[in-house]
Amino acid sequence: MSLRRFLAILGPRNKEFWRDRSALAWNFLFPVMIVMGFALAFSGEGPDLYKVGLAGAGDEAQTLALREMKYIRFVPVTDIRAAVTKVERHQLDMLVDPAARRYWVNETSPAGYVLEHLLQGSDKGFTRQAVSGEEIRYVDWLISGILAMNLMFSALFGVGFVIVRYRKNGVLKRLKATPVTAFEFIAAQVVSRLWLLLAVTVLVFAGTDLVLDFRMYGSYLDLLVVFVLGAVCLISLGLLIAARLTSEELAGGLLNAISWPMMFLSGVWFSLEGVNPWLQKLSQLMPLTHVIEAARAIMIDGASLLDTAPHLIVLAVMSVVFLTIGSYSFRWE
Repeated sequence: MSLRRFLAILGPRNKEFWRDRSALAWNFLFPVMIVMGFALAFSGEGPDLYKVGLAGAGDEAQTLALREMKYIRFVPVTDIRAAVTKVERHQLDMLVDPAARRYWVNETSPAGYVLEHLLQGSDKGFTRQAVSGEEIRYVDWLISGILAMNLMFSALFGVGFVIVRYRKNGVLKRLKATPVTAFEFIAAQVVSRLWLLLAVTVLVFAGTDLVLDFRMYGSYLDLLVVFVLGAVCLISLGLLIAARLTSEELAGGLLNAISWPMMFLSGVWFSLEGVNPWLQKLSQLMPLTHVIEAARAIMIDGASLLDTAPHLIVLAVMSVVFLTIGSYSFRWE
């Protein structure tokens, strides 16, 4: 690989994006408008919906009288320690362990107060475990999903669509006649889009954080690592899709067919806890799911890179697979 040829491709690609003022403005304004809009919409009281974590799946959990009450959503829990943290952050209104005859409730949660009285009236003999902590607002939970979604659209369309346009307009055919190799061209596209996506993500996060003051219990550096790896994976996916296509219409259709299911099934807008198990398994095949879950674990649960290692490994493997297949299947014309 020649560094000189690599920089010769990288420089013009960067200039091309900066001169496209409409695309540049959209990359900055779109996530900001969504975050601010949801912050305003959900700044008041939330809906009257109770969310209870239920440990265990045996007879004890099934016979809990509270399960027969309406308007209470039960979420299966396997890790009690992690669920207690959610009670502290008001992400769960109550956590019940029927086998051990105990429950956890946040003393500052209005929903938890109501559920505690319902539980005491329907099931006797439970031991109370009180916790305390600040509430996680919906916008605190949402921000990682919005940033990841913006990352996805910018990566897929900013790389995949551009390469197809290059091929259709004959730009790639001209580059083929130069000493530039396919690997150098692809590497320049990855680096050019990567630093741009990270710059936009950092600026949007920092700007909205000044206004909304997001909850952050983990490391900003760990969060940056997650978004770097997520951006590389999504850019690689965009390159894979555009490796051989010559039609912008077909490329746009394929990119939409991939991005829209990811947007709705990766937990951008709502939690996947309690949804159909098949949808949960399907979401694990989508790189956006791993970016969002790792970012939220760091921001809300204070997780480290070691705690999010399974998500990072999946993203790394996907990146290698996408780049390898894309490089071998890439064609200039």
